[in-house]
Amino acid sequence: MMPVPAPNLYPDFNTIRLSHVCLNVKDLAASKKFYTEILGLNVTDESDSCLYLRAMEERGHHCMILQESDQPGTVEVMGFKTFDEEDLDRAEIYFKDKGRPTAWVKRPYQGRTLLTSDNLGIPLEFYHKMDRLESIHQKYALYRGAKPLRIDHFNCFSHDVDASVKFYSDFGFRVTEYTEDDESKKLWAAWMHRKGGVHDMAFTNGTGPRMHHVAFWVPTPLNIIDLLDLMATTGYVDSIERGPGRHGISNAFFLYVLDPDGHRIEIYCSDYQTVDPDLEPIKWDLKDPQRQTLWGAAAPESWFNHGTTFIGVDTKDSEIQASPIIAP
Repeated sequence: MMPVPAPNLYPDFNTIRLSHVCLNVKDLAASKKFYTEILGLNVTDESDSCLYLRAMEERGHHCMILQESDQPGTVEVMGFKTFDEEDLDRAEIYFKDKGRPTAWVKRPYQGRTLLTSDNLGIPLEFYHKMDRLESIHQKYALYRGAKPLRIDHFNCFSHDVDASVKFYSDFGFRVTEYTEDDESKKLWAAWMHRKGGVHDMAFTNGTGPRMHHVAFWVPTPLNIIDLLDLMATTGYVDSIERGPGRHGISNAFFLYVLDPDGHRIEIYCSDYQTVDPDLEPIKWDLKDPQRQTLWGAAAPESWFNHGTTFIGVDTKDSEIQASPIIAP
């Protein structure tokens, strides 16, 4: 028997994709430099305390909000887009029925926005309408850094991956790949999607909830090499954490870097299409040396331990004792 729940193909409301994340930072100028000059995101609005960014393919106003905070290195909220306005009302009923807090909040550049949280307390917001901007994907003079095209996914530490997967599965997220702990038969990690890629949201076993990373899609693996050369020669060599490589899970090419506040960012490309409703999830063994990296290189210990907390949300340690392969 597979430990992943059967997909709910007709959820109560229709989430089409992840949309944006709001990160708390210490020094907005330092963060702006990193995310624009190095990573290559495009500024859509800024004030003394807040910065809105989008990637080069995106028509919505923002995929990332950076806000100066006295609690830097924390995550404010993760955002998702629904198919239509009515989905927001259905989502409100759904989350209330699950016993989750709900509130209608005002967000700049967004229409009606529902703020709630998942079963672990991760703050989530859902909206349908966001201000639309002109297309810049063929304005090649604006491309910089890794040439990020779009936000691709979130990955979060969960102290109970089974519970997280069940919660998201119930409102339509579908598992594409997963890792099971042989001893306890519990899920150690899982990748779940709405938009037809390998994941919009993933969960990794560990002290949680915490954000493990937010990922951006780039055109080719060579853009990752370009970013490495840029970071290595502009004072950011110590911010390169893991990669480049190709994941076993997702088959994607990857690089992990840390921003000035310790938020982990993945640069990512070339996973596969998962839109079929009867797509069978792929199972991985935790001890398979090709799971993390197809070429066999193990991840550093920091990759399994370091994450950034959600503002005001307490964390718990996982009860699963199983350990992945860690680089010496």
